[in-house]
Amino acid sequence: MSSFDALGLRAEILLSLKEIGFTTPTPVQEQAIPLLLKTEKDVVALAQTGTGKTAAFGLPMLQFLDPGERSVQALVLAPTRELCVQITKDIERFASNMKGTRVVSVYGGASIRDQIRDIQRGAQIVVATPGRLLDMLGRKAVDLGAVDVVVLDEADEMLNMGFQEDLTEILQSTPPEKRTWLFSATMSSEVRRIAKRYMREFEEVSIGPANAAATMIQHQYCVVHSKDRYAALKRFVDADSELFGIVFCRTKHETQDLAAALVKDGYNADAIHGDLSQAQRDQVMGRYRARSLRLLIATDVAARGIDVKDVTHVIHFDLPGETESYTHRSGRTGRAGRAGISLSIIGVRDVNKVRMLERGLKTHFMFVRVPGGAEIGQQQVKAYMHRLKSVEVDHEGLAELLSEARTELQSFEKEELIDRFMSLAFNRIIEAHRTSYDLNVDMSRKDHSARTERPSSSERFSTGRQMFINLGTADGFDKGKMLGYICGISGVSGEVIGRMLIKDVYSFIDIEPAHFDQVLSAFNNANYKGRSVRVDAAEGAGKGGPRNDAPRSGGGYKGGGGGYKGGGGGYKGGGGGYKSDRPHQSSYRGSEDRGASSGSGGFQKKEGFYTPKPFPRKERRS
Repeated sequence: MSSFDALGLRAEILLSLKEIGFTTPTPVQEQAIPLLLKTEKDVVALAQTGTGKTAAFGLPMLQFLDPGERSVQALVLAPTRELCVQITKDIERFASNMKGTRVVSVYGGASIRDQIRDIQRGAQIVVATPGRLLDMLGRKAVDLGAVDVVVLDEADEMLNMGFQEDLTEILQSTPPEKRTWLFSATMSSEVRRIAKRYMREFEEVSIGPANAAATMIQHQYCVVHSKDRYAALKRFVDADSELFGIVFCRTKHETQDLAAALVKDGYNADAIHGDLSQAQRDQVMGRYRARSLRLLIATDVAARGIDVKDVTHVIHFDLPGETESYTHRSGRTGRAGRAGISLSIIGVRDVNKVRMLERGLKTHFMFVRVPGGAEIGQQQVKAYMHRLKSVEVDHEGLAELLSEARTELQSFEKEELIDRFMSLAFNRIIEAHRTSYDLNVDMSRKDHSARTERPSSSERFSTGRQMFINLGTADGFDKGKMLGYICGISGVSGEVIGRMLIKDVYSFIDIEPAHFDQVLSAFNNANYKGRSVRVDAAEGAGKGGPRNDAPRSGGGYKGGGGGYKGGGGGYKGGGGGYKSDRPHQSSYRGSEDRGASSGSGGFQKKEGFYTPKPFPRKERRS
């Protein structure tokens, strides 16, 4: 087994590596470092994210450095500020025993004056994003005339982000005889073009097949209806108590919405995207590294440079369209030889994307099922039992409490005590998942329209009960808004709501029998903007009404219960939750007596049921 001692590095660098615990070089370091130390040619190095690329170029860069010279001798270009910060910290650790060596990171979102001041004080290495460095060059605040080594890190991503013209201008400001080292996880046609355009004769070193997926990552996918992706995400998180992951979305707006929905549903999550200030980014990343956050919701660009240990899962809430983007995403897990999982939660239409990724990455994607309620309950019980076995009892601090507890519980047999403990601890979990339907799409069906193990709508509502409510279209309600309002007040998910008949000043709603009393009781003493909201059991007045066209699955996408952009929990749908215009309180506009203010003679209660009592048309008020 090789060691850093055999690579020909200076003594100060080897001492720093020993102090930070680096003993054995990774494959990319073992191949790239000797090459970069001896060759005068430019070098293209291909290696997966998380394999130690920063040390692979950072250590040879320090080898050539003259700490006594205050001019900029090495330049590292990276696509994002997070990556700049990470590279800077790593190089500073490698150079901790090289007195006089200064590394300055230059990126947007921070004070350019402070960065200019840091460089002017003397910096041998500058780590920069192209945009901010170009700004400094325009101000003549940095001189690159003495640069000996230029590193293009994540070159493929810099091209994807539109930095090609910036790279051209920056590299023209450096000496033509400099050495250029290009590091990338993929060798796309764009990367090859940049190598030919900006580099002299170069050597290429590749660790693993080009564009291949990292071997320590297990690639998985599940297939659900698009509206159920949020519910599926929550189930995977609930089923694995050790899950510590990054969830990728396509846009900044989606990351913020998804994070807000998860927080609303009780998960430790936050978003990182391009609209955050540097202070906000640092705060989010600090919480994530400290594991006070369990889920980091990110865009592709914002996640570059995130180097957090022990990320167990990368979850693709939106599957990327390009192999390179998938490679960079999945590279956030399985780092430094550790195993990781890259999970894609996809709709039926994205199955072909998975097949394309398999061909492009030359790897196999394993199909997995979204966990069901029973499995989630079992996994949570196992995790709790594991924590129970490993907990350290503070006998001294709990002396009085333990004595009292033993006195109170001594009359119970061991088996009975266990039964009571389990019931108290897990009744809530069992009840929460008792009605959890299977979210998986049955791919064996040609229409892919049915989930297994789920009763049909006619079966679920055939014995359902109907609720009367004195709100309707005159109050601005349609089916979607009514669904969100009921879910927001009662806390039920959209899947328990059936047919709706929305009239001008009243409505009838089918509700599953098991949840009927819960919904009715939630409206006790309810009011909407000062007017009482009346609900009651109704006779079949609405049975012939149109079918509620709102989604019927718990935690749906653009629909019913579940949480994301919805009220009772749906994604972009009803429930009075995040980004919904349905308030959580059951107040509503109008006077105390609805019949006096809107085209109705009020309501009459006959044999325990409410029915509308219209008055003559000439008396109706607009």
